[in-house]
Amino acid sequence: MEQTINIEQIFGILRKHHKLIAISTIACTLLAFIVTFFIMTPQYSASTELLVNRKQNNDANVQYNQVQTDVQMINTYKDLIVKPVIMDTVESKINKGNSHKLADIDQMVSISNNQNSQVFSINVKADNAYTAADIANTTAETFQKKAPKIMSGTDNVSIISKAKPDLTPVSPKNKLNILIGLVLGLLLGVGIAFIRELTDKTVKDESFLTDELGLTSLGVINNIAEKDIIKKAIMSVSSSRLTRRG
Repeated sequence: MEQTINIEQIFGILRKHHKLIAISTIACTLLAFIVTFFIMTPQYSASTELLVNRKQNNDANVQYNQVQTDVQMINTYKDLIVKPVIMDTVESKINKGNSHKLADIDQMVSISNNQNSQVFSINVKADNAYTAADIANTTAETFQKKAPKIMSGTDNVSIISKAKPDLTPVSPKNKLNILIGLVLGLLLGVGIAFIRELTDKTVKDESFLTDELGLTSLGVINNIAEKDIIKKAIMSVSSSRLTRRG
């Protein structure tokens, strides 16, 4: 038969397994704390902004068309910056004189821009705030120098905002991770409690036989502890001896 649970039974299950739920919640929260503060590597972000203009024509209509073309060319610039023609030079400059060589710098770099804007940002994430700022600025300077040679007409690349080290990590999100651990631990504990309860087929009372299994109750045999049986037997023997003596 299909087993249903009402609100009273739900709270009863939660009360019955409150220790399990508490242990699960504490364990998962503690695990999230350890992973966040001792295992995950903090990541820092830095950004620099560039403005790219091509040679302007005195005709107003031509100027408008050039601006629209510049906006559309942003996608090309975004692709160009992360290509080896730029990144190889950036990697060479960053690693020059450093004992700890960085690899796959292009994986740390992302490009973003606002819609219909000639300004775009070079964003870098690294495990060191100063390294992130250095990569962002070096990438911008390299693009500023190489862009006119690679793309004809791109003769005016301006760095309008240089990256500065931000010592506040962007990840991991400490409070969020711990909150997630707490919620997952709570849900895990509640889930285990309900699974154990729903899969437990032990007969706990007469209603289980009549309501759940549809059987007819012929009576109830109470459970008698072994010590009570022994005590009752001793009393019975003693009473019998006294009767015989009398």
